[in-house]
Amino acid sequence: MSETGSVAAHFKANIVLYGALAANLGIAVAKFAAAGISGSSSMLTEGVHSLVDSGNQVLLLYGQKRASRKPDPTHPFGYGRELYFWAFVVAILIFAIGAGVSIYEGFVHIRQPHAIEDPTLNYIVLGIAFLMEGASWALAVREFDRGRGDQTWWQAIRRSKDPPGFIVLFEDSAALIGLVIAAVGVWASIHFADPRIDGVASVLIGCVLAGVAMLLARESKELLIGEAADPVLIAQIREVLNGHPRIDAVNHIRTVHTSPQAIFVAISADFDDSLMMGEAETLIEELECRMKALSPWITSIYIRPEKRVDAMVW
Repeated sequence: MSETGSVAAHFKANIVLYGALAANLGIAVAKFAAAGISGSSSMLTEGVHSLVDSGNQVLLLYGQKRASRKPDPTHPFGYGRELYFWAFVVAILIFAIGAGVSIYEGFVHIRQPHAIEDPTLNYIVLGIAFLMEGASWALAVREFDRGRGDQTWWQAIRRSKDPPGFIVLFEDSAALIGLVIAAVGVWASIHFADPRIDGVASVLIGCVLAGVAMLLARESKELLIGEAADPVLIAQIREVLNGHPRIDAVNHIRTVHTSPQAIFVAISADFDDSLMMGEAETLIEELECRMKALSPWITSIYIRPEKRVDAMVW
């Protein structure tokens, strides 16, 4: 593939991240400008929110580049899990910077309130931001829905092995909720002549970010530790083995994602005792071909012949 084609393929594969990055950078500048002019606490925290989201997209793109490195003697199964590490870092940043700054700024504004003189600019910026975030959110939803199949949204998120997909989806969802809270906070502080309400809105935005960060941290942690392949794929692998007449029993099938698109499969099976060594090698090669045909993500297979009585089954 040519260099131009490679760049185009990279951009297409990461269109959700690039779309979110472009939207967040533009929105962050507009929010900070509006916050500086109006003195709105919720607008300032929304600016921090967009800036953190922009940094997160950069980290995820960096993580994908690092994760795409080829295997070497030091890392024989590749560097795919590095993407999971950077996804975990993103969750920490959302919690520490996004949520922390928002809640801190909110409490400062509640203790030392500053009235918003003219909310017009805030409403304009929030409206534009909502349209841009909405476009980014729709793109993230479309891309995530494409690979969801017949799973529910929650099942697809829990089973997803591709952090950028669900991280951008959560970030954009939190951003839309935060924009609504900021708009209500600005309106209420003017309507009730109480600028402290704007600070309360900032605290609420921080709480939303904290909740999203904890959810993302949990999902990223599971991937970093090592998650099994989809149960449907595991069942299909078991069918391949159980359906062969020269296999007496399948002791266990253990799988782990070494990257979003790479699965390591370890199998313990009780083979027919009459099999000669050469026949067993041919049989194992045949089974590996049939299993790899089930999914292009199966990159490594280890099959261990083992008596059922000696195998550890769980």
